[in-house]
Amino acid sequence: MKALDVKRAIELGVAAVGLLMAGAATFASDNRAAPEEALPYLALGDSLAFGFITQAGFEYLNAKNFLGYPAYVGAALHLKTVNSACPGETSGSFISASVADEGCRSFRARAPLHVAYTGTQLAFATTFLEAHPETRLVTIALGANDLILLQDACASSPDPTTCIQSGLAPVLAGVSSNMDTILRGLRATGFSGPLIVVSYYSPDYTDALVTEATAALNLTVAAVASVHGARVADGFSAFQHAASNPFAGGRTCVTGLLNASPQNQNLCDKHASQSGHQLLAHIVEAAIE
Repeated sequence: MKALDVKRAIELGVAAVGLLMAGAATFASDNRAAPEEALPYLALGDSLAFGFITQAGFEYLNAKNFLGYPAYVGAALHLKTVNSACPGETSGSFISASVADEGCRSFRARAPLHVAYTGTQLAFATTFLEAHPETRLVTIALGANDLILLQDACASSPDPTTCIQSGLAPVLAGVSSNMDTILRGLRATGFSGPLIVVSYYSPDYTDALVTEATAALNLTVAAVASVHGARVADGFSAFQHAASNPFAGGRTCVTGLLNASPQNQNLCDKHASQSGHQLLAHIVEAAIE
């Protein structure tokens, strides 16, 4: 999902660099404190896997401020989480640096990811798996930003709804092709363990257009996943069930599973809250079992 510009926060945070450097030894010691027997878990994707928070200011200076579902999965399974997710990553930009993204490259230029790497996320993932054949789990969440690019392109259309509906099929075809390339590439490294695709929730199940597009995206990715022996962690149904009570009335925001909007605390941002990430972690764990 889209990563917001953090240039101002970085500029204002120059004075904090000394404090961050002073804390580097602590962070390093925390990493060394991980049990030697902990095996790797590779988490891939966009802002959902990253644990992105909108307008987080100085927090962008340290990726440890952002906890996504991979952190909870790794802790529950006693694995060492290696999270290479990038806010704003599309299924195409995951593969090629020349393909449009929704802010990933801009974010990487201004703020750190959980894992530092150059090149594409696919290149990092395949290199990592080849170097770490002991990796026990791989999860991936991709495709939502492909829909957001379509939404952005249709924003200036006289009829945005019709524009999105007519453009959805080509976008999904692209996602299907890209995910086939990605999952094929991951399996080509020799990784034969659990490969979990995390499906997206609808930020508002009462919004028919958004919900139907999200469901179509999830079905597209699930079809590709089955070809490569990957399982689906059904985030769509889990969030829908949580929003199905009379109080929420299908509004995901009311469930508390989404972050509050910085502009209006009675509204929600599209990104998952910590309870939302914990729910996603539970369904990932269930998909493995």
